[in-house]
Amino acid sequence: MKRTKDRRMYERLQTIRFRMMGIPISQISLMLCLSEKTLRKYIHAYEEKGLEGLVMKVSPGKSSRLTLEQRDELKQVIMNQVPADVGFTAKFNWTLKIIAEYIERCYGFSYSLRGVSKLMERMNMSFTRPTYTLDAADPEKQKEFVEVVFPALKKVENGEIDHLLFEDESMIRDYQALQRTWFEKGKQRVIPTTGKHRGVKLLSTVDYCSGQVVWREDEQYTAETFLTFLHQVRAAYPTGKITMVLDNARIHHAKLLQPFLNENPRLTFVFLPPYSPKLNVVEGLWKWLKSDVINNVFYHTVSDIRKNVHAFMTSIMEKPAEIIDRLCVRMESGEIVEHL
Repeated sequence: MKRTKDRRMYERLQTIRFRMMGIPISQISLMLCLSEKTLRKYIHAYEEKGLEGLVMKVSPGKSSRLTLEQRDELKQVIMNQVPADVGFTAKFNWTLKIIAEYIERCYGFSYSLRGVSKLMERMNMSFTRPTYTLDAADPEKQKEFVEVVFPALKKVENGEIDHLLFEDESMIRDYQALQRTWFEKGKQRVIPTTGKHRGVKLLSTVDYCSGQVVWREDEQYTAETFLTFLHQVRAAYPTGKITMVLDNARIHHAKLLQPFLNENPRLTFVFLPPYSPKLNVVEGLWKWLKSDVINNVFYHTVSDIRKNVHAFMTSIMEKPAEIIDRLCVRMESGEIVEHL
């Protein structure tokens, strides 16, 4: 077993070793994910011819090896289309079974599910969870912000801007999401809930240079709420020019804000490109908060949520250097590079 580099031979040797240890075939089947019929075949071959009986001199079944060009073509289909696009009615997720059917239909080769799995590995493909992106986002405007607007905002470094703030809002629910966590093998952590959604609404700024956080909880997101928060931000920065980077939410453009902005010319807004949350530093704060105190937890009362949110905010505000390291970003060569 230590010498062989053949995965299938290793499994055959494992089968014999486990059987010599007195482990039932049914249990070996579960351990190796092989059928009992296959295991009995291996055991019989070993009993008949010893180790030589385990050597597969000729690969059984029809040859099903795709050429390099065919593999590249298959990879592009899987990456850029869904099964429905290539004739599989109402199928929108690539599975091993569908890939096997597609290969047989297009290339005339028959693959087992296990064979398809190994083929995907050789093609540098993996079975992963997709992620969402905002389809309405404008890549050109995002690039302009990264390469032109943001470097200009860094005038804070030469004194033209005193405080560069990023601002955002978020709803923190009683049970926000589930994420992977350590638990007993073969079992799953169960989070009891009532099925009702409650939560608290937060507004926050993160100072790009100092790591200072100003935040507020409120009952709702309205122009009045945002105006109250602006008063709080102004009080936190009693002197100096403030540039606030924020998204295009309706409350950020409300006419109600104009008198306040006219009276406080040292505060100016810079709006992010539409649908560009990844460019907002505060998005990282919400992910941090949810990861630490929300995910995999159910809160029975809103007061419990408030208590832990307050404790989290109080804790991180005592460590501005960690906030900078974890949240603040550099814009380099048109891309966002996170400080981890």
